[in-house]
Amino acid sequence: MISLTQKAANKAVDMMRENDIDPKSSYGLRLGVKAGGCSGMNYVLDIVEKPRENDRVFQLHGVNVYCDPKSYLYLNGTEVDWQDGMVDAGFKFSNPNAKRSCGCGTSFTT
Repeated sequence: MISLTQKAANKAVDMMRENDIDPKSSYGLRLGVKAGGCSGMNYVLDIVEKPRENDRVFQLHGVNVYCDPKSYLYLNGTEVDWQDGMVDAGFKFSNPNAKRSCGCGTSFTT
């Protein structure tokens, strides 16, 4: 399972509203991974209109979360949080599958 903190969910809803997207529609957060970054795998986060055919679909704090099956292998058990700050504000990933993460927290190695 992937989890989303209330703070992260609130930020996702704010971002949708800023882009004139109804957070109660089929729109949601797409979480994924792709090769790259300083540690080997980058986290990918985007707002999308609807899930793809084989996506895992979660409803967390009123936010739809979509994850493709391949990415889910790397993200199962991950908690996504929102961190405020002047320098490092953004979504933060706590991934129990990551053996090592980069200093900026946007990439990891399994």
